[in-house]
Amino acid sequence: MPFPDDFLWGAATSAFQIEGSPLADGAGPSIWQRFADTPGRMVGNETGDVACDHYNRMPSDVALMADLGLQAYRFSVAWGRVLPDGTGTVNGPGLDFYDRLVDRLGQAGIEPMLTLYHWDLPAALDDRGGWLNRDIADWLADYARVVHQRLGDRVTRWITLNEPWVTMDGGYVRGGLAPGHRVHREGAMAAHHQLLAHARATAALRAEGAGQVGLAVNLEPKVAATDKPEDVAATARADAYMNRIFLDPVVHGRYPEGLPEVFGASWPGFADADLDEIQTDTDFFGVNYYTRAVIVDDPADPPEEARRVRQTRHPYTEMGWEVYAPALRDLLVWVKDEYGDTPLFITENGSAFYDPPQVVGGEVPDPMRVAYLHDHLLAVEDAIEAGVDVRGYFAWSLLDNVEWAQGTSKRFGIVHVDFETLERTPKHSAAFYREVIGSNGAALGDAPRIPTTDEVTATARRSAASLQEGAG
Repeated sequence: MPFPDDFLWGAATSAFQIEGSPLADGAGPSIWQRFADTPGRMVGNETGDVACDHYNRMPSDVALMADLGLQAYRFSVAWGRVLPDGTGTVNGPGLDFYDRLVDRLGQAGIEPMLTLYHWDLPAALDDRGGWLNRDIADWLADYARVVHQRLGDRVTRWITLNEPWVTMDGGYVRGGLAPGHRVHREGAMAAHHQLLAHARATAALRAEGAGQVGLAVNLEPKVAATDKPEDVAATARADAYMNRIFLDPVVHGRYPEGLPEVFGASWPGFADADLDEIQTDTDFFGVNYYTRAVIVDDPADPPEEARRVRQTRHPYTEMGWEVYAPALRDLLVWVKDEYGDTPLFITENGSAFYDPPQVVGGEVPDPMRVAYLHDHLLAVEDAIEAGVDVRGYFAWSLLDNVEWAQGTSKRFGIVHVDFETLERTPKHSAAFYREVIGSNGAALGDAPRIPTTDEVTATARRSAASLQEGAG
């Protein structure tokens, strides 16, 4: 069964990771600039000040998207470019950038999918409590109105929040991401306020006449490593903490049963009126999928007291994530079974494997990434055949970029970026994806050709030799 005729093929990025020029044209600083400017927070003490320089290279990047045959492009707006203080006065030049981007996409025949919030909260709002301040629900709604009033005539698909679990867990519970808190009791409040913000931003966008409004969540199937009761219970806690914490309230108007156990005494309980407001008809869900987690009980690993265990004989990405494509099909079927027939988009799916910093011989072979894309797209096709309403797929990521606290050390792009020259070079995965798009998935019928070990070794030696010459 082929992909539906109207299936949407795209790629995704986020503002902080690619734009650079964080304070250009009157923009206000974000929590990620503060985080990056704090020594020891980012690998190599890198920052996002240049990133991929997309802010200045946007026209040529859109032309590159067109060359790759992309039908859609998912990007995020930097809140602080539009509202330097997070609220109040609108920064016209900052909003102009996204106006030009949307125009360029339209001229190229590429549909925009706009994400309002992809982790880069204005620093001024963090000073007012950030996601711990209940008022942020209204701040996001006001920001949504401002952006829609300028771009709503050309943007039909809107995402309020990207991966609110990561904001909660990485930003407030574990502290490895901005704003870098490590306070267990803050997690529940940060999650709840994001859910309120999604509801109010959705209402604001609909009042403005927005076409479709969705929420993008990162989901990770949790599988018990054994049938021991303690491992099964740990797996349920991990599932509630990561996979159900945002979907259950939006769809069912309640939090999953396991969350009070996860948060313990810091679980505050929430008013029924809040949950009634949070239960919102959502036009689509974005599903961000990278890996699964095989779980064992571990009281020393809070807050879920659950730990993932590495699977022998399975490939892993440079992020330490297991490559296991069948779990994507199972995940999508689970979403349908648990949450109904709301249309789904795969809003992120991709892999970080080693690519040389500089291009050798004009090509960037990335056979592991090609195989990753191939197998996960087949899993999406299998889910569609099983009756799941998947409307589109966005590869993560269009460009190698600033992988948050990992800096430029992890490359997810289907397009190579030389971070010294900022030159873009499509990888073999980009060529493969172009074929998939051009055939509406029919090219998946043939397994991708994986280079032999000798070919991979020869490429690595050429790369090493070139780098040695450059060093000399």
